[in-house]
Amino acid sequence: MIINHNIAALNTHRQVSTASTAQSKSMEKLSSGLRINRAGDDAAGLAISEKMRGQIRGLDMAAKNSQDGISLIQTAEGALNETHDILQRMRELAVQAGNDTNTESDRKEIQKEINQMTSEINRIGNTTEFNTQKLLNGDKDGAAVEGVTAVAGEYKVTVGTSNIVIDGETFTYDAAGDGTGGKFKDAASLATAIGNNANLKDKYTASDDSGALKLVQKTGEETATAPTVTGGTLSTTKAGVDKVDAVAADPTKSLKFQIGANENQSLTLDISDMRAEALGLTSTGTGADRGVTDGTSSTITEQALSVLTHDDAAATVTTIQAAIDKVSSERSKLGANQNRLEHTINNLNTSSENLTAAESRIRDVDMAKEMMNQTKNSILSQAAQAMLAQSNQMSQGVLQLLR
Repeated sequence: MIINHNIAALNTHRQVSTASTAQSKSMEKLSSGLRINRAGDDAAGLAISEKMRGQIRGLDMAAKNSQDGISLIQTAEGALNETHDILQRMRELAVQAGNDTNTESDRKEIQKEINQMTSEINRIGNTTEFNTQKLLNGDKDGAAVEGVTAVAGEYKVTVGTSNIVIDGETFTYDAAGDGTGGKFKDAASLATAIGNNANLKDKYTASDDSGALKLVQKTGEETATAPTVTGGTLSTTKAGVDKVDAVAADPTKSLKFQIGANENQSLTLDISDMRAEALGLTSTGTGADRGVTDGTSSTITEQALSVLTHDDAAATVTTIQAAIDKVSSERSKLGANQNRLEHTINNLNTSSENLTAAESRIRDVDMAKEMMNQTKNSILSQAAQAMLAQSNQMSQGVLQLLR
């Protein structure tokens, strides 16, 4: 028998400590509902679950972003709905103005409403905003614009026995004219005269075409504008086309919606300029009878389409229909993106739900199983404490030998 060391008590004390620690951990898990409360509980599981938590929170925020994107699109589309209504009214007025039962004063009154409608389209385009960002003035259009190659125009001019003026240059009819000194007697000599004219020789290639003067725009001089001719009848055989330079894409102007939890998971949207000039409803000028305000000030910067004559009104109907088609196309694009975002939200919510379930299986505690462990550890702890009391009494037997 020994008294310096109570091995039984030491062993029992170790068991008490082990049982108490296990019971404490079980109680911590039961109170938090988590199987992993610290890295030591499951190092690998903690790393995996934290990565999943980042994805879940990213997916939830992406769903909110998508809903905000829908709200922005609805704002723009709602404004274009009103623009559509205005254009339909303008078309109706143009058809009305085309009827010659209207007097000049009648058409002027119709023109006034056309002017105001055009100004309202400008105002809508300049003031429609979402979170202080203007949507319909072209600021959110970063899409590339395809260029148009210039096409030369070809024209014919009848040649008679009267003087002819082409683009302000006068050519004199002379029965003996040979093209020198601006004098001509027929199409061939007129072509020679044009070839000798300092202002026209670089603009046109002139030739005789079965007794008529043929004018073809030279390379670099292509334009949709036909020559002006007096003294002869001008006819177009091939209309010229102005060169329109391509505009490169500008990604900084495009709207980008972050619709995923990770980098590069985004949707790009461009909203075209929906103001009057971009829709082809105005031209630059200061026509007092067709003045159009820019929507932000009272300064006249454009002039509306004219309905002051039958021909003007007829052409205006066609132009307004083209504008209606353009707005329809833009609204269709916005609607398609809205529908896409709604599907995106559904997918994000489903992914978040499934990933949350996976994270839960790693991180959350099985309450029933842990209660069983806690009960076991509690009983072991109590039993170990009782045995510690007994082991502490074992050394008392040595006193019997000392009596």
